[in-house]
Formats: sequence, C-alpha cells, structure tokens
Amino acid sequence: MTFINPKTDYAFKKIFGSSESKDILISFLNALVYEGNATIEDLEIINPNLPPKVEGLKDTYLDVKAQLSDGTLVIIEMQVLNVQSFGKRVFYNTAKTYAFQLQAGEGYRMLKPVIALTITDFEMFPSNRNLISRFVYKEVKTNLVYPDNEIDLIFVELPKFTKEEQELETLADKWIYFMKNARSLTSVPETMDIIPEIHKAFDIANQARLSPEEITNMEKIEQFIYDQQGAMLKATLEAREEGKEEGREEGMREKARSIARQLLSRLDDETISQTTGLSLEDIRNLRSPDS
Repeated sequence: MTFINPKTDYAFKKIFGSSESKDILISFLNALVYEGNATIEDLEIINPNLPPKVEGLKDTYLDVKAQLSDGTLVIIEMQVLNVQSFGKRVFYNTAKTYAFQLQAGEGYRMLKPVIALTITDFEMFPSNRNLISRFVYKEVKTNLVYPDNEIDLIFVELPKFTKEEQELETLADKWIYFMKNARSLTSVPETMDIIPEIHKAFDIANQARLSPEEITNMEKIEQFIYDQQGAMLKATLEAREEGKEEGREEGMREKARSIARQLLSRLDDETISQTTGLSLEDIRNLRSPDS
C-alpha cells in the first residue's frame, strides 16, 4: 500500500476534516490535547473558514475546525513551511475565533474556550526540548493562571519526535508517528492497526482511494513544498552567517513571494496565503498584471 502524506494541506483535511472523520478527530484530539484520556465524547466538524465580520479585517483560513459537546471550539492547523510571522498568524486566528463567537446582543458569558492545536513540520521553539508545548495566560512573577483563561495554544513539533515503530507506547505516540511517517510506509503497523480510528485514518490515506489525477497533483505539490523547505532553510542560514537580521526578515518575505508566484497557477489564493504566510491582498497583488 501507498499512503498520501498527512502533512500536506489536502491530505490533512481529507483525513481529519471530512464528513467521515469525526471518530478519527476525536481520537486525535484526545491523544494530543488530553494526554490520551477519553475526554472528548462527541464533536461537530464545522466550516473552518472565518470571513471577516469587521470591514478591513483579514480573512482566516484554517485546516480543521470543530466544536466539542461542551461548546469548546478547537481549531487545528498543519504547517509545513516555516513562513514569516507564522506564530503571529496562529495567535491572530485563535483570538479571532474566540472574539467572533458572539452575536449582536449576546453577553460575554456566552463565550466558550478556544483551543488552537498547531502541528508543525519544523521547530517552532528550538530551545525547548518538549515535543508538545502548551501556552496559557499567566501572571509573570507568580505563574498564577488568569481566572478566565479560555485560550490554549498547543504546538506539536514533528521534527522533535524520534521514536521508532517498536518504541510507540501512548496514543499520542501513534498519532504523531502516523503524521510523520505514513507517507513512507507500505503497510499499517500492527500496533497501530488495532486502534480503530488509526486504522480508519490509514484507510482514508490509502492512495488506492484516489483518482490518478488527484495523486499526480498531490505529488507535485508535495515535491514543490519540500523543495521550498530546503530553499528557505538555505536562505535563513546564509542570512544568519551574514549577521543581518533585518535583511534576513526581508529575505524570508521575498522568498515567500517567490514561492507564491510559483503556486499561482496551481492553487487558490486562500491556500497560497496559508502556505506562505502572505496576506490575501499580497496574493491578489501578485496576480495583477503589473506585479
């Protein structure tokens, strides 16, 4: 068997955000958010796009969005490229999701918690050894948690996961191994196959379920993304060697523009924006004849 890469945008949404994925997403979130405990019993997968309610505010495009049975909102993003200001984008999307729950006339008591789960194919926090990092609002000196803390930022950094198949123990181990290695596997590991939700995820990821055209398009995009990963890493290292932080930032932004130009004929504006970190306005400007 050959499996599609869960780290690519299309595959991630197909596996975790489709109409048949509810039980898969519940298992995935229980593993990564609730340390394997069966905390989530039910959820609803909802439209992940957040159009602006205020004129001039940026659109928001997420990979997967769900509402738990207690009203908690969970937004999930898979990010392959370490684009400029990605951390700010995560914070913006989370704050916007929290703020835009209320309809006109509703009181603040109606607000529900928001959990932002972000899986990255790069190291967000190089100085931190933890594979999974969780951030909440705390008082600086005493670590007192803010009394109405309803925003959690959770990051899973795939490069920090180094376990082999025989070392997998927890449900989180198995889901992260799936995310990182499914593309290179030719069969479902026995220790993972006994978990119904992971078995189903592998079944959805089986290329045999896709048309030849879908497979070709996915392979092209996947190869392009990994080429750009290498190019961005090279540009970052060169800039660091020169010791020019300001130049590095502009260099990364120009690299993002270069990537976006190459994707214009392949992807829609929203997907290009999500992949590169550029705004929708930036993408539209690149499509204009004068750019």
